[in-house]
Amino acid sequence: MEVLAVLSSASLVVATGGQLLHASSRAQALGLVNRSRIMVPEIAALAADAVQAGDTIEREMRVRRPPLGRELLELRARAALLGTGAVLILIDDLSEERRVDAVRRDFVANVSHELKTPVGAMSILAEAMWASTDDPEQVRHFAERMQVEAGRLASLIQDVIDLSRLQGDDPTIHAEVVDVDELLERSVDDVRTLAASHHVAFLLGDPAHAFILGDRSQLQTAVRNLLANAIAYSPSHTRVAVDARSVDGIVEIIVKDQGIGIPANDLDRIFERFYRVDQARSRVTGGTGLGLAIVKHVCQNHGGECRAWSEVGVGSTFTLRLPAYAEAEGGPGLEVVQ
Repeated sequence: MEVLAVLSSASLVVATGGQLLHASSRAQALGLVNRSRIMVPEIAALAADAVQAGDTIEREMRVRRPPLGRELLELRARAALLGTGAVLILIDDLSEERRVDAVRRDFVANVSHELKTPVGAMSILAEAMWASTDDPEQVRHFAERMQVEAGRLASLIQDVIDLSRLQGDDPTIHAEVVDVDELLERSVDDVRTLAASHHVAFLLGDPAHAFILGDRSQLQTAVRNLLANAIAYSPSHTRVAVDARSVDGIVEIIVKDQGIGIPANDLDRIFERFYRVDQARSRVTGGTGLGLAIVKHVCQNHGGECRAWSEVGVGSTFTLRLPAYAEAEGGPGLEVVQ
């Protein structure tokens, strides 16, 4: 099994009767197995077909990523009989190649769509400042506006880079076990200064004692974006509640604010790139329109989903739902390869 640990492919070893004997950490991170069970019927069928054919079988398949099935995985799987009578299955995720192509296309589209706005504004402000050289007060005003637009431009570029990286990155390659309570504490610390400047307080729930297998940096970015979004759209002297719980093998991270809320007809579109419910308010808050798209991609990368509830004038609740990580209970012959 040490050999399987160094392979770039996800790997499974299955008994001829279909029982899972060994699984690599990559296979677990992709959600292909859960303890002693194979979660993708197509892979179980491939193992059975290899046993029946007595030969190596290779297939490409497009399957729903367990356990929530919100993302499609494009896989190439090869099943071969071992001398012991078991079946070795090697699985390559083709989605990464497809994501790289999509990143290139989307990056160009995003740049052409949004970067023109702050660049154009800065150009106009520079012209106005040049025309007002004999008026120090006007020069100061236009310089301040240029600083604001430069800040917006910097945030936009960073968000485009983050989103592009998420689309081209596979968190299962460098997955680690992430303590959810620690994740929430660090994310809250990241935005505590921003919250203080808006006079918004945090209300943290009880420890969840739950874990997620994934990319710590991506997960922290997603939670931080939700918190920053809640702060930006909350009135002063309100609270943002942050909580987590584990339900039926799913970790739910919940961010609830007392903000202005989102109209029902906009709720289905808020995770789209550059979609803004209120363009004017987004300019005031400095929003780029990419924060929630980044959250969505992080969830999809980890086989989960993000849900939103909102009522105008009452507030909004965002819930990240991600597969929980649990150590194998040590069923007969089961070994998770690290």
